[in-house]
Amino acid sequence: MIRVLLVDDQPLIRSGFRALLEIEDDIEVVAEAADGREGVELARTHLPDIALIDIQMPVVDGIEATRRIAADPALSGVHVVILTNYGLDEYVFDALRAGAAGFLVKDIEPEDFLHAIRVAARGDALLAPSITRRLIHRYVTQPRTPPPGAGLDELTTREREAVVLVAQGLSNDEIAVHMVISPHTAKTHVNRAMTKLHARDRAQLVVLAYESGLVVPRL
Repeated sequence: MIRVLLVDDQPLIRSGFRALLEIEDDIEVVAEAADGREGVELARTHLPDIALIDIQMPVVDGIEATRRIAADPALSGVHVVILTNYGLDEYVFDALRAGAAGFLVKDIEPEDFLHAIRVAARGDALLAPSITRRLIHRYVTQPRTPPPGAGLDELTTREREAVVLVAQGLSNDEIAVHMVISPHTAKTHVNRAMTKLHARDRAQLVVLAYESGLVVPRL
């Protein structure tokens, strides 16, 4: 059972997502919150698999709520998925750096939304295609200082190759095909790279890959 926490200041949005999620046999909504501070408290109480968090809220916004969840060792199993509108993509990079596992736009199709919840619950990074394009075009291409202690020198050649493929949006199975290795070995390369780079999840691994210059966007 995938346990979901809904955090949005609009009751209508929360009720709509709840109605959609509770139809599914393998998904359960464990709690709702109207602001980020309450959302973090409920995350500690219920330990959901997924926290769906609106990016703009009163009291504590989605970015700060994400940062607090990511910084709490007791919440290491909580995957934050940010809910956003098309016009708010200027916040995407900051939220990814704060620890978000991915982004969904609020007008997503129901079947895509349910698929996204299951993808995020597996621990895979999740970015809507429109968000990904804007992220790369407006942020990743800007000059950035590589994070201190990024640890790129510690990566093996195969681990570097795996990180590049993750940044290109490939799943472990697709990485395995590309590198001509087993899916288990592909997952091992990715996990070891995440450990060496101190990345919370695949989304942060993507951010580090671009920030460090390991991956250069092709626009």
